[in-house]
Amino acid sequence: ITPMVEHYRCMVDVLGRAGQLDQAEDLINSMPFEPDAVSWMTLLASCKVHGDVDRGAWAAEHVFELDQNNDSPYVVLSNIYAKSGKWCDVAKVRK
Repeated sequence: ITPMVEHYRCMVDVLGRAGQLDQAEDLINSMPFEPDAVSWMTLLASCKVHGDVDRGAWAAEHVFELDQNNDSPYVVLSNIYAKSGKWCDVAKVRK
């Protein structure tokens, strides 16, 4: 089987759920094709679960660039900031 983007997304999800955010990010960056918004969104969701604010903001930036019509990364990023008590950042994202 030749690994396709869907296989990589699944592995990003598995690593993210396991709290292995470094490895999930490394996998996204080493994919043999350009990472898509779904891959970055998967990492962003894992950052929310595990409270990784900086990596979450970075993943959200990629989703913003790749899928400009998607409001989901703004909501998830806002929730990450709120969970960590960064209310000024919550307000910036919501504007």
